[in-house]
Amino acid sequence: MSGWSTGGDDSAARRMARGAAAVLAAALLAAPLARAAESTPSGTPADDPYSEILLLTRAIEQIRRSYVDGDKVAYRDLVHSALRGMLQSLDEHSQFMNEADFEDMKEDTSARFGGLGITIGLRDGVLTVIAPIEGTPAFRAGILPGDKIVEIEDETTDGVNVSEAVKKMRGEPGTKVTIRIARPKTGEMKKIEIVRAIITVPMVKDAKMLGDGVGYVRVVQFSEPTAGKLDEALRQLEGEGMRALVLDLRNNPGGLLRSAVDVCEAFLPRGELIVYTQGREENDRQTHVTAAPGRYRDLPMAVLVNAGSASASEIVAGCLQDHRRAVLVGEKTFGKGSVQTVIPLDEGAAVRLTTAKYYTPSRRVIHEFGIEPDVVVPMSVETWQEILRRQAGDPGEGGATTNAAAAAARTPTPVDAQLDRAREILKGVMIFKAEAAPAPAG
Repeated sequence: MSGWSTGGDDSAARRMARGAAAVLAAALLAAPLARAAESTPSGTPADDPYSEILLLTRAIEQIRRSYVDGDKVAYRDLVHSALRGMLQSLDEHSQFMNEADFEDMKEDTSARFGGLGITIGLRDGVLTVIAPIEGTPAFRAGILPGDKIVEIEDETTDGVNVSEAVKKMRGEPGTKVTIRIARPKTGEMKKIEIVRAIITVPMVKDAKMLGDGVGYVRVVQFSEPTAGKLDEALRQLEGEGMRALVLDLRNNPGGLLRSAVDVCEAFLPRGELIVYTQGREENDRQTHVTAAPGRYRDLPMAVLVNAGSASASEIVAGCLQDHRRAVLVGEKTFGKGSVQTVIPLDEGAAVRLTTAKYYTPSRRVIHEFGIEPDVVVPMSVETWQEILRRQAGDPGEGGATTNAAAAAARTPTPVDAQLDRAREILKGVMIFKAEAAPAPAG
């Protein structure tokens, strides 16, 4: 049966509820409302915070008074739910955190936890794998960049944000988690059980000479030690006769901004703009400029990127491309370039809010656009994943070990067309430099 309910005499409970709503409205309206009016774009009708917040409080009061399940309508629950929806509607990275969520976030920086070894983001509202980290459980299970995570432990991920998904997938090392992925390129749906493990990743790998004076280094992630480890690898290659460098950022999901800035400094002269952030608040507008001439500022370079290159990787790639310090080879990057700030609130809660975006030196916005390479060389994610497995001696999906004879019987390692193209470009650059150099005085 349905119909309208009409009110009679006010009860004491209803008067108390209305009083609580009035207190809630007063608390909300205590914010600096003049600031909201000042931020209204010129020529547009001013937002009226009074009427809009009054609408919210009336809705909360109506829900609290009339919703069928009375145990679901405590003011705290309703307000927290409203805040979650409000933040989630802005973008995939903004989030309301209650006291427990905020404490969990602070503990993440120091706690020992088990994970799967994947970096995820939202694409068109769907949880998407940016890149699996090689050598981790997710990598060995066959997870690929671009896979859509549609279920975690048989629960749909519809409406689940990145932080919530990460929390669901983390757990005690050695425990299992089941996810269902959709692979857009093939239409395949697959349910995968993965055992959590402590994720430890070397930041810099595979430093080697490719021949013809071309060195190669792969940066896996950007953390505090990355720039120092990269310098160690480059000094080693210098000693082996390196005259040009391939810097591989493929499947590098990013990391610390400071680390990306330090890496760029190694390849640029003093005083060059690396990256800047632009937001509405003054403290969200920052620029990062090289403080000293880089040791490798004259070294011919090619940078490899793909759809798994994100965040700090895109800052490095975009900076070196804008300054014409490197030729970018590969495929368009992921497009994650926004700044999140955690703002504590009363009673132990907080909001994680997107407050700025990253821009390359030529004012290109990274977020949702990515970085386009100078030379496009397509290569499937499956091919790149297999190349990484062969390099690491990884047994691949299923985790079965192989002996040397079985490994030798495998099909040949796939051709790394992107690396081959970068190497050929650098050989041409070195030939041109040698021919352009002035002849020695005789």
